[in-house]
Amino acid sequence: MINRDLIAGLTIAIGAIAPALSIGRFAAAAMEALGRNPEAERAISSSLIVALAFTEAIAIYALVVALAIKFVG
Repeated sequence: MINRDLIAGLTIAIGAIAPALSIGRFAAAAMEALGRNPEAERAISSSLIVALAFTEAIAIYALVVALAIKFVG
């Protein structure tokens, strides 16, 4: 018998690892870029916000899939 709770838990755990690592790398790169070129703050911050929004969407998709596994079927 397939344990849906375990599969849903693994889905959200694995689905959250990549976005978490990506957000950390994006923020570190943005801070380094700001340290090297403070005048480019507006361009760096707007690009960072867009990248973070897309990355966060991936985690939300993983959550939706995990909830679908748990409650549907």
